[in-house]
Amino acid sequence: MGGQACVLYGAAEFSRDLDLVILLDEANLGRLRTAMADLEATTIAVPELDAELLAKGHAVHFRCQRPDVAGLRIDVMSRMRGVDPFDLLWERRTTVEVDGELVDLLSLPDLVGAKKTQRDKDWPMIRRLLERSVYSSEGTPTAEAVRFWLLELQSPELLIDLVRRFPEDAAACSRAAVRAAETGDADAVEAALEQEQRAERAADREYWTPLRRELEMLRRERRSSETESPPGPRT
Repeated sequence: MGGQACVLYGAAEFSRDLDLVILLDEANLGRLRTAMADLEATTIAVPELDAELLAKGHAVHFRCQRPDVAGLRIDVMSRMRGVDPFDLLWERRTTVEVDGELVDLLSLPDLVGAKKTQRDKDWPMIRRLLERSVYSSEGTPTAEAVRFWLLELQSPELLIDLVRRFPEDAAACSRAAVRAAETGDADAVEAALEQEQRAERAADREYWTPLRRELEMLRRERRSSETESPPGPRT
């Protein structure tokens, strides 16, 4: 669901960590704990792996210690802002083969949705994902692909070209950036895209505000617990 997925979609060259979205049930959490134990992975800071916290939207961060994956960070979530529940994500997933193993990725539209955060690094990635999708299409694109591009493209020139090629689809799209693209004014399209981005960043900050408060509470509780713990035996 993160950088590794972007790599496999051809929009990034590398990623330093692995981001996973998981089905949240006890059996699956048990499998995850077994996998993390095999990787000699421990949680980084807070929170610990907890179904209730995952259900709220928290991420759990692991660092692997097993020699062949030493230092690899794995981030796990089960809920994301603006993204559908896991069962729908699973139905729409993309499956690719990597070194003889099948790997399940978020579908491209779902990955784009998951990347709409307040982080600066995510927006150039969204742009590259969409550009890659357009440039790698062959022949006449499907109506579904055209609708997706009209709704999500972050490149003014490509959006203007798409509106020119598919005026009826553009007319049916309510996106402000598409209305600007119909004028052929790249600066107006850029301004509309920046407004979209500001709104998404603000929504993401609002979403994470109560979660960050809860994380800070968990940090304080951990520090308090460590302070109150009796000292170990002298050696």
